[in-house]
Amino acid sequence: MTRGAGAGSIRIVAGRWRGRKLAAPADAAIRPTGERQRESLFDILGHGRFAPGGVSMLQGAAVLDVFAGTGALGLEALSRGAATCLFLESAAPARRLIEANAAACKAQAQARVVTGDACNPAAAPPAPWTPATLAFFDPPYGQGLAEKALAALHAKGWFANGAVAVVETGEREAFAPPPGWTLEDERRYGKSLFRFLRGTQ
Repeated sequence: MTRGAGAGSIRIVAGRWRGRKLAAPADAAIRPTGERQRESLFDILGHGRFAPGGVSMLQGAAVLDVFAGTGALGLEALSRGAATCLFLESAAPARRLIEANAAACKAQAQARVVTGDACNPAAAPPAPWTPATLAFFDPPYGQGLAEKALAALHAKGWFANGAVAVVETGEREAFAPPPGWTLEDERRYGKSLFRFLRGTQ
């Protein structure tokens, strides 16, 4: 979740928790990805190149939500059929929000909140948590954090082979896929740019 303007209300867009309201930040420190943006990016992940054999990659996915903020992206993935989600977040207020929102969805068994710096992470958590097949990166804009975090987590074994990473940045923010990742698609929504990358090793 990007830091910036105030959040307003947050809801799960689709799936088994469709319409479920999530706790929103009390101040402007966290800006969740908007509902229309989430709907668009999940439609992309559920079809075409991200749905081999016509089956959405969300089904049974092991998800990693980085700079997780309210947890809306990871919880949206769980609502749409993902098996598990690790939420990686350094800020204590955001971790409390994620825990509250996971509880509101009764998703505690599928969700785990991990404290850590995404740009200098520890090794990936051990079993039963598995390497991520799908990851979301929504750091504060304009600081180059997404590229650094993706490279650092990749080096520490947080991803399965062929994993997909969705990276959100400001529309004019520079981003270069780190080694081991290729850009497959990109979409602009308002002042945000979403890049869809796939791990190549």
